[in-house]
Amino acid sequence: MDAVNFYHSTPDLVLCKQDGMDHHELENGTKLALDFTKLAKVAACGENLIPAVAQDAETGEVLIVGYANQLALETTLEQGMATFWSSSRNELWIKGKTSGDYLEVVEVRVNCEQNSVLYRVRPKGQGACHVKDEQGSAYKGCYYRRLDPALKSLVTTPVA
Repeated sequence: MDAVNFYHSTPDLVLCKQDGMDHHELENGTKLALDFTKLAKVAACGENLIPAVAQDAETGEVLIVGYANQLALETTLEQGMATFWSSSRNELWIKGKTSGDYLEVVEVRVNCEQNSVLYRVRPKGQGACHVKDEQGSAYKGCYYRRLDPALKSLVTTPVA
């Protein structure tokens, strides 16, 4: 099914109600609960931010989508490790500082409008996501579930 038909045939599929969901249910469950208020929350954190995407330099897989302010970008360039600004904690977040799952930066790319950055990285550690699988290992990236339009739910994608 192509993307156009996927979205037109399932208008009731996209939900955004996260009220009452705990972190485990949100991060491991199958109920679709997209947060369409995320950008408003990011804007309310009081920092000037741009989207920052971490992509595996070898495979091309998108690992994380986060946000960076000037300090996060400068820290990335100085340390050689993917660094973001946590809009929920309102603090600098060097990916892997607490988990050991660092993302070594190979290069930083800037988009055409200069309003987002792409960190091309080499993962150093177990995985890039803070969520763990059933064996207690970090997922390689944060996109470990796929949307199943027939079931109107999320399905964990097997790790290859």
